[in-house]
Amino acid sequence: MLRLERRESTSKTFQIAISVLTVVLALVVVGILLYFFGVNPIEAYKEMFLWPFGNVYGFSDTLVKSIPITLAALGLIFPFQMRVWNIGAEGQFLMGAFGASLAALYIFPGLENRILMVLLVSMFGIIFGSLWAAIPGLMKAYLRADEIVSTIMLNYVALLWIDYLVYGPWKDPQGYNFPMTKFFPDAAWLPYFGQTQIHAGIIILPLAAFFAYYLTRLSPWGLKIKVIGDNEKTAWYAGINVNRELFVAMLLSGALAGLGGALHMMGAQHRLQHGFSAGYGYTAIIVAWLGKLNPWAVLIVGILFTGLLVGNEQLQIFFGIPISLIFVFQGVVLLGLLAGEILSRYRIKFARKGVGENA
Repeated sequence: MLRLERRESTSKTFQIAISVLTVVLALVVVGILLYFFGVNPIEAYKEMFLWPFGNVYGFSDTLVKSIPITLAALGLIFPFQMRVWNIGAEGQFLMGAFGASLAALYIFPGLENRILMVLLVSMFGIIFGSLWAAIPGLMKAYLRADEIVSTIMLNYVALLWIDYLVYGPWKDPQGYNFPMTKFFPDAAWLPYFGQTQIHAGIIILPLAAFFAYYLTRLSPWGLKIKVIGDNEKTAWYAGINVNRELFVAMLLSGALAGLGGALHMMGAQHRLQHGFSAGYGYTAIIVAWLGKLNPWAVLIVGILFTGLLVGNEQLQIFFGIPISLIFVFQGVVLLGLLAGEILSRYRIKFARKGVGENA
């Protein structure tokens, strides 16, 4: 019979190997599906890797889309280290985009100072993202509500709120009846690098990684959340206010996701519209786990994994592959990470039943 035996420790090499094998397994599964679609997997993967990393336009698209994904993933490090499962980065990203749009279009539309405008719009994105995370944070900390359920449900509330605005009161009267707002004023547009679509928001990624690294690895607060994640009862006995630290972790998580929403609005979208998020917040969960909650690893994985998604999108254009294949790829990676998490904590033991044991 099989039984699980808890490991005393797990090496970093083993954890990295699990992450790599998870991605490889996902590529094998997608390769099999490509074969059944009548597509040569080798040719498909060649296109999938060359476009996002060997082409100027593809690499530009990869970096732009990696900004909101990586920022949200960096934010998830805080609650995840406490074993608090914030699945709401998508909703917090959406509300950050809402806050940015509110500031740019309705509060400071006449502000012409670009630096001040960008700072204010970013601040509104951070505020609304953190407020959206504060709701499940308070519910978890003081009402013991399940954060997985509450954050997922709030994702849908945020999505429907955005749709209400772009189909209703914020709809651009000159937008040919499309569900979107008017464009942001010029001062709320982030500058580009050269002739690419890479905007100045990319500069925030290493700064955010250092911020997350400092808080989780160098500050006293990082030690507190690690103790809480290892054993909540021990944290209480040590005098740590678990409820307060949990709430703070959720606020920080929502703040980075909201900042990602604001930067995406100012640098890529320039207007709020229906369906502007390609599930960035959900993808961030995978990136955070692939990076093993290490901020610098998450920064690298965020760009690499986004490249795989951009390559998958390219397959739709070149080979007519349905978009659902991208979701299959993400799903297999997520399942592999969950299985890897179990293997990193427990080892499988084969035990033979004794003669006197019941069947």
